[in-house]
Amino acid sequence: MKRRGGVVLALATIVAAALASTAGAGSSAVNRAEAVNCSGTIKLPLLTPLTGGGGPIGNEQLSWAKYAAKTLGPKLKLNVQIVGGDTPVEKGPGEALKVAQKFISDSQVAAVLGPATSGGVASASKALAKAGLLHISPSATDTSLAAGPKAKRTASPVAFYRVVGGDYVQGPTDANYMISALKAKKVVVVDFQEPYSVGLARAANATLKAKGVTTIRLSTSVDTTDFSSLVTKVPNDANVVFFPTQQPEDAQTFGQQLLEQGKRAKMFGGDGTNNPKAFKIPGSYVSNFAPDISGIKGNAARIAGWKKDNPKASLGSFGPPTYLATQIEMMAIRKACDAGGGSIKNRAAVLKYVRGIVVPNSILGGTFRFSKSNNEPVNPKFYIFQIQKNGSYKLVG
Repeated sequence: MKRRGGVVLALATIVAAALASTAGAGSSAVNRAEAVNCSGTIKLPLLTPLTGGGGPIGNEQLSWAKYAAKTLGPKLKLNVQIVGGDTPVEKGPGEALKVAQKFISDSQVAAVLGPATSGGVASASKALAKAGLLHISPSATDTSLAAGPKAKRTASPVAFYRVVGGDYVQGPTDANYMISALKAKKVVVVDFQEPYSVGLARAANATLKAKGVTTIRLSTSVDTTDFSSLVTKVPNDANVVFFPTQQPEDAQTFGQQLLEQGKRAKMFGGDGTNNPKAFKIPGSYVSNFAPDISGIKGNAARIAGWKKDNPKASLGSFGPPTYLATQIEMMAIRKACDAGGGSIKNRAAVLKYVRGIVVPNSILGGTFRFSKSNNEPVNPKFYIFQIQKNGSYKLVG
């Protein structure tokens, strides 16, 4: 399978070309696209991998975005069309900027869902913000996107929001579980030299070291397909291998090769490995920003309706946050439409209302709201699952 990183020089060329294209389009093209008629069709593009290795996750997100638009649109008196914008992880983060450019000049676009990946957000956020477009990611977790001082954020501090917590939550959560539940004394931490894995590996490693755990850092290219040489570097007495990849099949391959070499360390993946169809080594662990929503009060009807529309799909953890992100954007658009007397004169008007949106009985549980100090959710959590003998994921922490 073609790997997700692509060629670094080619990626740099893509990004540079896309940036040049943005400048060449000029502000007039953006201005012509800003007015939105609230009585007509309003488009919400979802920038996510729909093909390639990340395709299953992206299509899960797309199905939940469409379900939200279908069921919530009439209640908000909005005709919302979800449009998929394919950003295969194999093409690198710069693909998100290229795809974003196609939607910036579309006068029916009032906001954007995503980008889904951290690298995609960092690549496209400034261009989307310049066009006045709110963009809410349902799955990008790199800490620097939205947390910390505004001057150091890699995404727009004005236009970018996310409904899931960052690596500053996930890393310590994973590390503390390794220490408290798995009694880990020696942990191998792997990264793939791209924003998601480097950021999450760094966050987990910092907590592990601070609490006296011995850590061994390993790094490999995103193009790696055979991990056997990397597995040989895992000490025989290592308790855990922390493997934050965006390709769950990579975790499956690494785990199988770990077993083949007689290593006893448990595999532990981040949210990018959370896919029961691809990563299914019994006894392994994964973390994710969403719980099993089937156990949350009030979700039975939502799940039943979604399954009716998607009879062959399995309930996962990437779709529900996308439903929430879609719901928030639609609520903000409704407020902007009301304030504008039936039209949004300037797409940036939607940004005025997003921080104040409150979602009671959120699909993820409880009441959802954004922090007053940044564009992050209040009190975000990550959840730990263990893979069972039948391949199912059991919530354990």
